[in-house]
Amino acid sequence: MADAPHIPDEAETRARWGNFAWNEANAEKAREILSRYPAGREQSASIPFLDLAQRQVGEETNTQGWLPVPVIEFVARQINQPYIRVFEVATFYTMFNLAPVGRYHVQVCGTTPCMLRGSDDVLAACKNRGLAKGKTTPDGLFTLTEVECLGTCANAPMVQINDDNFEDLDYDKTVAILDALARGESPKPGPQIERQASAPEGGPTSLQAMVGENHDYRGEWGSAA
Repeated sequence: MADAPHIPDEAETRARWGNFAWNEANAEKAREILSRYPAGREQSASIPFLDLAQRQVGEETNTQGWLPVPVIEFVARQINQPYIRVFEVATFYTMFNLAPVGRYHVQVCGTTPCMLRGSDDVLAACKNRGLAKGKTTPDGLFTLTEVECLGTCANAPMVQINDDNFEDLDYDKTVAILDALARGESPKPGPQIERQASAPEGGPTSLQAMVGENHDYRGEWGSAA
């Protein structure tokens, strides 16, 4: 793993984010989120509030977003919790960024199934496209992170880029996705080969007679009445 991403100086961070507050749209979302939990259970809103805050920071910086300390402090006040309780949540989940990232946060799974299926080629494609682990490209577009299992082992190797998974990758497919994003396009997420979701490559291997057919089994087995 590369060196940890750079976190801006605290004085700089507080000058920029010290007065963070929900924008109008997110204030309404926050009220709806908080209404899901009974009084005294506001801590349960830690994850959705942190996610909402990170997305707002992303909107304001044209990036995927991150969580400066003053923003985490704001979330803690919103749910009446000590800062450390919310900080613990933010540091536990890799979905939360504790340092600035680029417009596209490329998270490459390096766990065993992906490694065996070619995640080294995915990382090589990223490297040759100018991405470096723990760094943001000079144009501010891409940040590369190697992460643990993202739960799509059947379609390994895969990456998560912001909210989308891209699966069944190889070197060339990875380069094509990065190039499309750099052009401002939205490449199709999910499997990058001909398969449906996590179905077997080449099509189904069982219940083949049912695929694509609309049987009326009442006619075969009699009416259900």
